[in-house]
Amino acid sequence: MADQLILADKPAPKVLRLTLNRPHKRNALSNSLRSQLFAALDEADADPGVAVTIIRGAGGCFSAGYDLSADGARDPFPWQSADGAGIWARHVTEGMFRMWDLAKPVIAQVHGWCLAGGTELATACDLVYVAEDVQVGYPPVRMISPPDSQFHPWLCGMRPAMEMMLTGDPIDGPEAVRVGFANRAFPLDDLEAEVLKLAERIALVPADVQQLNKRSVHRAMEIMGMRAAIRAGTEIQALALTTDTSLGIMSEFRRSVTGALDIRDTAFGDYRTNGAATAD
Repeated sequence: MADQLILADKPAPKVLRLTLNRPHKRNALSNSLRSQLFAALDEADADPGVAVTIIRGAGGCFSAGYDLSADGARDPFPWQSADGAGIWARHVTEGMFRMWDLAKPVIAQVHGWCLAGGTELATACDLVYVAEDVQVGYPPVRMISPPDSQFHPWLCGMRPAMEMMLTGDPIDGPEAVRVGFANRAFPLDDLEAEVLKLAERIALVPADVQQLNKRSVHRAMEIMGMRAAIRAGTEIQALALTTDTSLGIMSEFRRSVTGALDIRDTAFGDYRTNGAATAD
């Protein structure tokens, strides 16, 4: 029997809550977890009893990223993507678009670490609410590549995006709101209740109207080039994986994930070198 990697509950009428359930792995996004998550999202989108979905993480964080220790042969992609260079970035970007194209709104409730692939999952949601002490970052830019889904310039603007891309440094909740990554930040103890209140308000709008409200915002962003730019970014990500630095650190990852993370972050004095383990 497959592990239950996504927990579902209904904390309020027409509100579905999905919890990433790998707390011992800091909710690292394995393909199995992603498969169960997308199945749950598709089911919710077809359920007339659901008007809005919340995604959160179990334990101490939202998600520390993709599962770099996973065996792809034993944990295949949730769906088939065109093969060749850049397949991983294309695949996860397709997942981002799948979430955008859902009829019903999806909310990210983010606490603790939200890193790399965890940031991509959060930004695929329609709304993002964070704890004030959250740590949001994309550390792979330090030695591997730009993001798989290059949302930074679109959400955060050129200057904040450039700083995050050139340093890989994490930002906290108030800064995540200031630069446009998140809608609002709340004290950790208040986050769940505040997100639920907002979800209940969203659920008051009939679903047939709400899906058009959601689509109108996405269409405006697409006309400005957001979807095309993010797709183009997957090819830059694939090119980055051919650099000497990226090839070298990926060899270290195959030997030891924790050792490679230490090499990546020691000079910066953060992430796992500051006492916080990360997945990606």
